[in-house]
Amino acid sequence: METLHKPFLPSRKEKTMSFSLNPASFFSLCLFSLSFLSLPGHTYSLPVVGITYTHDSIRPKYVVSTLHALRLSAVRLPESDPSVVRDFFYSNISLLLNIPNSLIPAIASNRSNALRWLYHHVIPFYPRSKVSTISVGNDVLDNSFDLADFLLPAMRNVHLGLRDLGIHKISVSTTFSFINIMTTSFPPSAAEFQEPAAALLIKPLLQFLDDTNSSFLINLYPYNVYRLNSEIPIGFALFQQHPFNYRDDATTGVRYRNLFDMMVDSLISAMAVAGHENIPVIVTETGWPSSGDASETDASPAYAEMYINGLVSHLSSSLGTPLRREGVAEAYIYELFDRETRQGTESGRHWGIMYPNMTKKYNIAFSGSDTTGYRLKMAEGLFTIFALWLLQ
Repeated sequence: METLHKPFLPSRKEKTMSFSLNPASFFSLCLFSLSFLSLPGHTYSLPVVGITYTHDSIRPKYVVSTLHALRLSAVRLPESDPSVVRDFFYSNISLLLNIPNSLIPAIASNRSNALRWLYHHVIPFYPRSKVSTISVGNDVLDNSFDLADFLLPAMRNVHLGLRDLGIHKISVSTTFSFINIMTTSFPPSAAEFQEPAAALLIKPLLQFLDDTNSSFLINLYPYNVYRLNSEIPIGFALFQQHPFNYRDDATTGVRYRNLFDMMVDSLISAMAVAGHENIPVIVTETGWPSSGDASETDASPAYAEMYINGLVSHLSSSLGTPLRREGVAEAYIYELFDRETRQGTESGRHWGIMYPNMTKKYNIAFSGSDTTGYRLKMAEGLFTIFALWLLQ
């Protein structure tokens, strides 16, 4: 989960929106906006929607059947325990594995260490367990720059180790946090990678991803950006659609109707500035908490369900983003189960779409085929925001 620990302010170029609608006007806009929900989308290959699964207390063998029931076809395993990888034998669920940050220096120093990790976590199970991607580290720039010099050599050694073993269908990348690498989220046309990480790490890493046909992995949380910028309307963060729920990028003329697309296009713009605009993007973490401490008033079950349903419906719509018509390649919701024993903030324990007893928290259609349900959910979301607004 992305840690929120520093200010994230919009660029001075940002054009802000103000809302001063009375209840009757807002209600009328809710009704009028429903007409936008029936507009047809373009036809493109749909992004894969997956989930993050951390095996704190739920046995993996029970999880696989749950994932099939939810119609989820991809899982991210932050801990990548070999016993968990084995439990996905013949499940036809693709796996995104993670190498811990603590192993990066050793793997960078010697390819034999990369091979040792692969022999322990991949070789006994692949291809019966459908491993698709290995992330070498997760958010290595969160607290310091100490691992930056080791990251790219470690990725090369893992990539070459796979090739030595005759495996060509598993890609190698690393995972960044949006807040820790981007200068701004708006306007996307002004977004760049933060220095010194851009010159020292990210640009050569982009070349590696281009050369190996790999994807850029990013933890992307509209919830965190929304919390740090009071001028962002809650509906903009929750994929709610009405005529005045947008922001325009004056440089490109692009109109954004949700914060997720705006953040994705900021990343795409930054990659274009670095000369690598065509690298696929995988959102490795995104979500919304259902509960939080006293300062997190927007961490609620209603908003969490609204965000996840909005995300899934948007990814299933074939609309992509304004700057990339195919959108992201994959998106992993954080996370499958609440982690009530986790240390840290109250909200850090309540990102799951299910309770630890394996019962559902929300009604989410992951199949992406229920367009009528999509329209009804969007309408329900608009009226929920309206009701919560009246109660404030």
